[in-house]
Amino acid sequence: MDHDYFMEKALEEARKAFEESEVPIGAVIVKDGKIIGRGRNQRETLNDPTAHAEIMALRDAGKNLGTWRLIGATLYVTIEPCPMCAGALINSRVDTVVYGADEPKFGSAGSKLNLLQFPGFNHQVKIIGPIKEKDCKQLMKEFFQKLRLKK
Repeated sequence: MDHDYFMEKALEEARKAFEESEVPIGAVIVKDGKIIGRGRNQRETLNDPTAHAEIMALRDAGKNLGTWRLIGATLYVTIEPCPMCAGALINSRVDTVVYGADEPKFGSAGSKLNLLQFPGFNHQVKIIGPIKEKDCKQLMKEFFQKLRLKK
């Protein structure tokens, strides 16, 4: 699979979030070489603490496939998943997570802890990353610089 190509698609979603004044995190879910779900951070827009990019992409993929079971799917996300998203990815049976940059506060794909491969869980998720790390970090840096200037 072309990780750079699909991470660029996740970055497109992150840029949409940026334009909506949301923390710029984007995600796409791929199965059989096709994007089956897209998501971006929409917590502020929807007033929903669960509206992370990964969750929105999982919802979209489930709707598009007609099932919550995403066996054989790969999630691409610009920033390493948090504990909530890691749990949702395990529960959805996603095969692989490809992430762009580490999440130093809540990273749950290995930087802080590794929930995706916790030995006691019935499903283990393969982890690949970082991919296009510089681009993913730069978008976050620009967003928070802009936010500080507003204040």
